[in-house]
Amino acid sequence: MTKTLILNSKQIEQKINRLAYEIVENNYTEKEIIIAGISKNGFLFAKRLNTVLQKISEIKTVLIEIVIDKENPLSKEIKISLSEKELKNKVVILVDDVLNSGKTLIFGAKPFLVSPLKRLTTVVLVDRGHNRYPIKADFVGLSLSTTLQEHITVELDVKGKEVVYLS
Repeated sequence: MTKTLILNSKQIEQKINRLAYEIVENNYTEKEIIIAGISKNGFLFAKRLNTVLQKISEIKTVLIEIVIDKENPLSKEIKISLSEKELKNKVVILVDDVLNSGKTLIFGAKPFLVSPLKRLTTVVLVDRGHNRYPIKADFVGLSLSTTLQEHITVELDVKGKEVVYLS
C-alpha cells in the first residue's frame, strides 16, 4: 500500500493558525468558548488549536476531551468533563481530525444536545466529503475528494513530525 503525503508539519501548522483566526473572527464577541476535542487525534488537534487561540485572542478557552467509542458509539456512554450547567449558554467548538462519514462527529455532538447552548460549531483538519450523517464541518483545514477505498491518516503526536497521508 502506498502512502501519499497530503500535508507536512509546516502545512498543518498553517492550517491550524488559519482555523484559529477563523474561530476568533466568528466568536469575537464571546468572553469564553469551549474547545471540545474528540478523543485521540481530535483532542490532539484541539489542543494545538487551543494553544494558538490563547496566543491570538483574549477569549478565554476551556479545553475538554470527548471520550467516545468511534467504531460503536452506542455501545458506551459518551463522556465529557463538563456538566449541563457548565455548558449552558456557551459556545462549543467541536473538533476532530478527519470528517469521513460524519458518524464520529454527530455522536460527538450528542452530549451537547441536552444543554441550551449559545452555538455549536465544528472544526476538522481534513474533510473527505463522504457524509452519511446530517452534519458538516463549519471550519475546514483541507477539503479532499477521495474514493471510499482510500484512507486518511493523521499523525499529530510528535511535534515537528506531524503529517497527513492518503493511502
